[in-house]
Amino acid sequence: MMSRLTCLCLLLFFVTTVSAEIAGFPFESEAQEQRFRDLSSELRCLVCQNQSLADSNAGLAQDLRSELYEQVLTGNSSNQIISFMTERYGDFILYKPRFATKTLFLWLAPFLLFIVGVFFLIRFSKLRNQTQSIGATEEELQKIRELLQAEEKENQ
Repeated sequence: MMSRLTCLCLLLFFVTTVSAEIAGFPFESEAQEQRFRDLSSELRCLVCQNQSLADSNAGLAQDLRSELYEQVLTGNSSNQIISFMTERYGDFILYKPRFATKTLFLWLAPFLLFIVGVFFLIRFSKLRNQTQSIGATEEELQKIRELLQAEEKENQ
């Protein structure tokens, strides 16, 4: 009986946290509500910086959600809303930055680092193989034996 009560309480908790995201924002249709959810998860909270507008509890995030709500209700397209937000707050508001000249390094850096890593891996593996394959000639081995024998005689 206790486990059923616990499960019921957990279920009610999760139901309220899911609906808390858009509490206070009545929509005319499911499509508007879904677009609001999608856009609020694509846009970043400027205060928290690592949370979307949907996840953040900051005051600015609430203001941005209100602005987003108004934009959705007026019928603006998703591209228009994102353009409005980036014009007003900059590209930082986007979780996935656009591919532009000022974000070129951001997009290409992982590939460049991968190529540099592969280059150094190949280079060091070749160097390692070269040092391992270099062996002493028979003359050098004979000199080493003579030196070791001479040292043994001195120690005796």
